[in-house]
Amino acid sequence: MINKRLLIKNLLAHNDESSFYDKKRQLNLHTKEGKAKFLKHICALSNSNPSNNSYIVVGVEDHDNEIVGDDFFDDSRIQNLVNAYLENPPKIQYENVPFPNLPKDKVVGLVTIKPKHKTSSFKKNIHTILANTVFVRVGSNSMPTQDKIPYSKQNIETVISIENSSRNSIAYTLDGVMDFMIERHGDMISQYKVFKELFVICWAGNPKKIRDTTYLSRVDIELINEQVKLFYSALDVVSIEYDEKSFTIIEHVPLGLNDKTSFYPLEQQKISFFDNGYYKIENQMLFEPPAFNKKMLHHIYNSNLALLDKLNKEVSISEREVKDLENLPSTLMICYLNGFEEAKHKLIEAKPLLKAQKNTTVYLSFKEAMRILRKMKYNKNNE
Repeated sequence: MINKRLLIKNLLAHNDESSFYDKKRQLNLHTKEGKAKFLKHICALSNSNPSNNSYIVVGVEDHDNEIVGDDFFDDSRIQNLVNAYLENPPKIQYENVPFPNLPKDKVVGLVTIKPKHKTSSFKKNIHTILANTVFVRVGSNSMPTQDKIPYSKQNIETVISIENSSRNSIAYTLDGVMDFMIERHGDMISQYKVFKELFVICWAGNPKKIRDTTYLSRVDIELINEQVKLFYSALDVVSIEYDEKSFTIIEHVPLGLNDKTSFYPLEQQKISFFDNGYYKIENQMLFEPPAFNKKMLHHIYNSNLALLDKLNKEVSISEREVKDLENLPSTLMICYLNGFEEAKHKLIEAKPLLKAQKNTTVYLSFKEAMRILRKMKYNKNNE
């Protein structure tokens, strides 16, 4: 079992970017350009490493390897994006890895690209990349090629050595449990559960009971053995179920026009553990968008656009409008889910304005809304 935090450290310590790993300050999958850059590196690393894993580390400064972290990224459907644009797509896995020096809401992303012998290529255009383009790694760069790619085993020994040096131990596991429960979450209720005498999951959150269900807010959940953060959210709430073989997380979204007291199931994530030392994560989308009165939504939609126009023109806003700004991302999302197609584009265009607000809850609300919309898109369209 590989300790992913240790693996990242070993990758960064090994050398600069190479033909088997890349590093990024952050990923931007909101735009066609950002998706194209990500897919280019996936294609190149896969083609250059047909016999071993290759990696992308996200949340690291390029010039000095400083670990600065990035936002928690829980999009299990990132594989669907790869499948939609690449012919012979590799299997990939995105994991969120916490580091002690980072804030609670920041992690280092680790993309693992599994080995695959067939050549990957783009099967349709995206941004400036044309269909049928093939990429390979030339040193630390992902470059297009028209040549036939020879089968390579050049990185097998190096990657296996790095992975073997990153194996977990009892000491790492115990240190991880103590760090999670005492150092990072000593201010809230935290628990742990051992599965199959091998796997340890820790979770923390603030409990609140609404009707017959106990929800947790400000939730943090980690698979300690691999130093992987399974779930983190500062706004959404979850309910947790577990038995001797599995651990299930059901994420709920608080949505409403005047308040957020109604909780809608968004997604279920079930981790199943087996006797042979393996585990499997399965995700199921549960979200059914709430329906609201169209006439009322039309009024709210126009009010939101007027508020954004004020921000764009740097016109001062009232205290009531400051409060409305906190709810703007979720209300625009509700409008989009109820047939206002332009609402999503308006929300994306507003990102710089919302990010610039002194009230950090505004931008946090934006990120949460985009996360939900992204999940729904990949679940519905496989794109």
